[in-house]
Amino acid sequence: MADIEMKKTGDELTGVKEIARRANVSIGTVDRVIHNRTGVSENTRKKINAIIQELNFQPNKMASLLASRKLLNFAVLIPAVSNETDYWSYPLNGINQAAAEIQQFGVTVKNYFYDLDSIESFNSAALEMLKEEPHAVLIAPSFVEESILLAQQIHKLKIPLAFINSDLPDQNNLTYIGPDLYQSGRLAAQLLSFTIQPQDKVLTVNISTDLKNDHHLIRKEHGFKKFFEESGKTTEVLTLNINETKLAAVEKALLEVLNAQPGIKAIFVTNSRVNIIAEILKKHGQEDIVLIGYDFLEKNIDYLISRQITFLICQRPKEQGYLGIMALYKHLFKVSEVEKSVYMPIDIITRENYKFYNS
Repeated sequence: MADIEMKKTGDELTGVKEIARRANVSIGTVDRVIHNRTGVSENTRKKINAIIQELNFQPNKMASLLASRKLLNFAVLIPAVSNETDYWSYPLNGINQAAAEIQQFGVTVKNYFYDLDSIESFNSAALEMLKEEPHAVLIAPSFVEESILLAQQIHKLKIPLAFINSDLPDQNNLTYIGPDLYQSGRLAAQLLSFTIQPQDKVLTVNISTDLKNDHHLIRKEHGFKKFFEESGKTTEVLTLNINETKLAAVEKALLEVLNAQPGIKAIFVTNSRVNIIAEILKKHGQEDIVLIGYDFLEKNIDYLISRQITFLICQRPKEQGYLGIMALYKHLFKVSEVEKSVYMPIDIITRENYKFYNS
């Protein structure tokens, strides 16, 4: 079926990606074999040529495209890695991987970073980015109003725009690649519902310096609460908003709620800072509380192994970054149509399966 589809479309660039996938090599390696360049082992060259022959691949269109290519500059605007979370190193790894693959097609990718706790940092990085007049832009939008204004500017400049990690509806973006945030919250609620009694209390914890702008946390919380509302159970769902990210501030706020609400049996943390809650619960001997949060980070995995965290929900951040860049590339090079929304699988990580998960 794959052979027939490739012949029907005549889409050589898509074909190169399929060859690379089958041979388990990069697009650049396939290109070197097609154009008889050095830098490829003989075994790899034979494997790629065998796949080319099997697929009846004709690279004429690709050769023409490479000969007439334009130099393009892609810009990326994402949060910087911080002392509190290294989550953003994963999308960055995916972005860098995609950048390396498409560099041979005359594309450069420049990264701009902002502080998740600073709107001024976001605006400054966005201004610097636009001054470079990029041909395409990839953004992880964290501040709603500022991100919408930026998206509108980019649209006026007729620059293709892709979102990753969290979406902003109705912004004329080319695509969104990331989790379905609402469904992610519902999944967290379903997992916790298996571990508690109907009369137990559940606590949702949002840790953010500017929650009104962290819309992705709110959408997870809405999905979480809606599941329990529709379940018909008497489970009481409480919410704790903590507008500081330092351990001492989070500890103070959490202990106040736990002391005032002794019936809390489970906690849902709406972002990757779940390890902070795990540390506090361990310190105060409240390790019987079921804890669920987000992301395959080293600190989170450590607490998963030691059973302070029961479940982690992961949404393939590296793949988000990679696919975001490749979507812009496919669009500008007219490789293939780009889907408006590409939802990442919602993966459930436990102590039993974390070793087999590739974040």
